[in-house]
Amino acid sequence: MPSFDVSAEMNWQELDNAVNQAIKEISQRFDFKGVKTEIKLDQKEKSVTLWSSEEAKLDALNDIFQTKLIKRGISTLALDYQKIESAFGGSVRQVIIIQAGISKEKGKEIIAAIKNAKLKVQAQIQDEQVRVTGKNRDDLQEAISLLKQSQDQIKVPMQFGNFRN
Repeated sequence: MPSFDVSAEMNWQELDNAVNQAIKEISQRFDFKGVKTEIKLDQKEKSVTLWSSEEAKLDALNDIFQTKLIKRGISTLALDYQKIESAFGGSVRQVIIIQAGISKEKGKEIIAAIKNAKLKVQAQIQDEQVRVTGKNRDDLQEAISLLKQSQDQIKVPMQFGNFRN
């Protein structure tokens, strides 16, 4: 029976490269002279922390970071922004949780989207991915196009792989 897997993988090396490029650009920009800023990537916690001594510069720091991500081919849908916290000495920080893998809740949303479309396929959650099976290839390709269209509503950067006949 034909099937494919829906996953949300993160390329950690590209994410690290984007963080390093953002740090390099910040160190060279004139508007950041004299402003203490920091970007930290924590792969174990699956998070990126943006820190700035001025609250106004945090938005600019975030814009630079997002631009570097997009240039590296990383979807901004993988970022889950937490609220801005005040840190010591009037500085501010924002933690960004990196979504690597599909959580159970998001997997249920993907399955619900497929069922609501009334396609002739079945979907089931397997670890951090969703396997979709159907009787023929056309139904599976229809499911892929449906999921690509609903990617913004579900807020998961989906990749489709392991296509089998």
